[in-house]
Amino acid sequence: MIHPTALDEEVIFDGRSLISETDTRGTILYVNRKFVEMSGYSREESVGQTHNLLRHPDMPKQVFEQLWRTIKSGNIWEGYVKNLRKDGKFYWVIVNIVPYFDENGNITRFISSRKVAKREEIEAISKTYVQMCEIEKIASA
Repeated sequence: MIHPTALDEEVIFDGRSLISETDTRGTILYVNRKFVEMSGYSREESVGQTHNLLRHPDMPKQVFEQLWRTIKSGNIWEGYVKNLRKDGKFYWVIVNIVPYFDENGNITRFISSRKVAKREEIEAISKTYVQMCEIEKIASA
């Protein structure tokens, strides 16, 4: 791990649907019960915050830059994300983000759903993300 903390241990996501809805700036408008359970943040603590609330420091910035480029252009994004819980623990998910449009074709919000990632997929993407973070660190020095 790049940024270990005293509580930095994995919590296994059991697969029930974890859903959130955001506005076009990433501010959380809605979270379901599973989101609350997995993140450790209540609905009241989540709604009105951005999804950065869950950003684990091991996540490369490039992933989120690509995510935003994709969804702001009106396309669906899917990728692996390591989320940080309120208690300092983390969980891995495959995230699918879908833009929603109004009758004029303008993006009005994003719906994000998460599913369980297989252990071997997590191990592979973890190595890639570590390399990406190392490159980002060198580039910013």
